[in-house]
Amino acid sequence: MKIVTLRYRLIFLLLTLTSFSAFAFGQNANDSLLTIDRIFNSSEFSARGIGAVRWLKSGNAYAKIEPSTTVKGVADLESYDAESGSRTILIPAEKLVPKGESAPLPIQGYEFSADDRQVLIYTNSRRVWRQNTRGDYWVLDAASGRLVKLGGAQAKPSTLMFAKFSHDSKMVGYVRENNLYVENLADGRITKLTSDGSPTLINGTSDWVNEEEFSLRDCWRWSPDSRSIAFWQFDASGIKDFTLDGESFVRSRFGNQAQNRKPAKMAAAIATLRCQPDAGRTALGENAL
Repeated sequence: MKIVTLRYRLIFLLLTLTSFSAFAFGQNANDSLLTIDRIFNSSEFSARGIGAVRWLKSGNAYAKIEPSTTVKGVADLESYDAESGSRTILIPAEKLVPKGESAPLPIQGYEFSADDRQVLIYTNSRRVWRQNTRGDYWVLDAASGRLVKLGGAQAKPSTLMFAKFSHDSKMVGYVRENNLYVENLADGRITKLTSDGSPTLINGTSDWVNEEEFSLRDCWRWSPDSRSIAFWQFDASGIKDFTLDGESFVRSRFGNQAQNRKPAKMAAAIATLRCQPDAGRTALGENAL
């Protein structure tokens, strides 16, 4: 009698588990049902941003990156009228094809000059610590269609950081390999403002601890008259490196070596636009803000 009872219990348990599994499978297969897995293990319900939006000089419209209407897989730069919502293509993807190439530049970031006549295009980006803050920059003249890559022949691919138009729209400044540069847009002349940049002496951007803890990445600005640049310099020479052994999240982000978790010494300075590196440079003092 006990053997029969135990057998019935096992059969009942097996049928219950089978029914539950079928119900669970039906839940996953039915897209109309809201499940824990869909909520937390997928991006189905993640918020969608509107992307990089920039107000145009008129103040009545803004620019936005949108999928190209003519070239698959790339983007146009379009404007939206703030009142009516009407949409106009400002820069079609076809205008972003470099000389000798067949494909348009993918737009990963952009800025307009103060007069809206030129567009600074950021592309081919690479990761620096936690974010993709170095890459290639191109300037497009909206009227003539002239497309020029910044940095000159000596610049390696994906080495420019935080490029910005001067307020008079005549120059673009940027950080390259821990030094600051200014490029004249009329003749392409490049002026090196600092020459002491190194892996441990960082001009215009920051060391990895300040980048992580205080989100300090873009650490330079144009003066209102476009004649000077103010920047922070970080001295990490007193911070030792240590080797990471084995596979880890940290190693995957920072390579085989990382620095001790100690902030670099910070100083501020102003560089005026002279032809020689470091000419006209005025230190504001250690830890000056």
